[in-house]
Amino acid sequence: MLIAAKSCVLLAASVCALGLSSTAAYAIGDDNNKPPSSGPSGDASGTTLTAKATATSIKVTQVSGGTSGGSPKALAPVDPNWQPPACWYEPVATSQQLKAAVTRLKEGGDLVPVTPSLSWGEDLMVSHYEKGEASAGSGDSYTDYNLGKDGRFWRGVINKNRENDQASYDCERTLFWQNANTLPDDKHAPTPDVLAAYAYDKIKVPETEVELKPATKSTVNLPTWVWLDKGTFKEVKVRAELADAGVWAETTAKPVALHLNPGTEDAETYPASGDCKINDDGSIGTPYTQGDADKTPPCGITYQRATNGKPYQLTASITWQISWEGSGGAKGDLPDGTFETTQDMAVQEIQSINR
Repeated sequence: MLIAAKSCVLLAASVCALGLSSTAAYAIGDDNNKPPSSGPSGDASGTTLTAKATATSIKVTQVSGGTSGGSPKALAPVDPNWQPPACWYEPVATSQQLKAAVTRLKEGGDLVPVTPSLSWGEDLMVSHYEKGEASAGSGDSYTDYNLGKDGRFWRGVINKNRENDQASYDCERTLFWQNANTLPDDKHAPTPDVLAAYAYDKIKVPETEVELKPATKSTVNLPTWVWLDKGTFKEVKVRAELADAGVWAETTAKPVALHLNPGTEDAETYPASGDCKINDDGSIGTPYTQGDADKTPPCGITYQRATNGKPYQLTASITWQISWEGSGGAKGDLPDGTFETTQDMAVQEIQSINR
């Protein structure tokens, strides 16, 4: 448990390395002097941010898609090296809110978090933000918390999904002032491309099994037709907005192809690549109709060997093309994503079947 302190133990940068997860530190900006709720939080106006390192004021909204076909699931990037941002900077307090936090500190409250992992005691907070004295390791200094100026104090935030990564320590800049309607001149500023990548990590796509004929039992050397009805897969759009910084981005996932893996080398796919294109109306392949048993399907599989008690695992992978647009007319692309489902396929020896 952390306790209030006049100053921190002197380290190289005159700060204390205090684990925020071990404290019930109040929020900067929580003028009601109440403990924060658990987990990431921010009020409706985005002015209250708890001391928790992964708390963010980014609002994520699924604008469209992703609601049909069972429980929505997350995408896996095709590029295994791609990752969402590990950390970024956000506005966390007005001048008045920071002063209020230090006032509580003087009255015996908790230390004030100035980076995702560091907190300062009264001496450092007063000298740096009230009296205008620059601390070791920081060239910035402020007088009377910049009261009367138009802007906010900013601090680093760690992506909850990457908080154990070394890169999450890249946003350790001490709580700093940023004028209103501007972004920090820093590679970890919350620019539209950063928000777009953050939104990518929040995309949920529908979990839908492909239609098969025969449905779960095929026959050696007779084609299995694979299709999805039109409109089953639609674009999914997710919006990430950091209102206090005036920045937003909308990331769109568009289904572009279905890849079939029959689960055995003793099979032929149609097309030969196993990649079935998604048609303009959102359908894939062509539905099986009476009399199509001996025809070659535009999307399907012919199994050449029967199963022996254990079914083949037919995998259907949807490729989603990812693009984004954001505030200021910014736009771009992100790595394709995939989502796959697996279905059991039993294959019998009968060489003909009455369909």
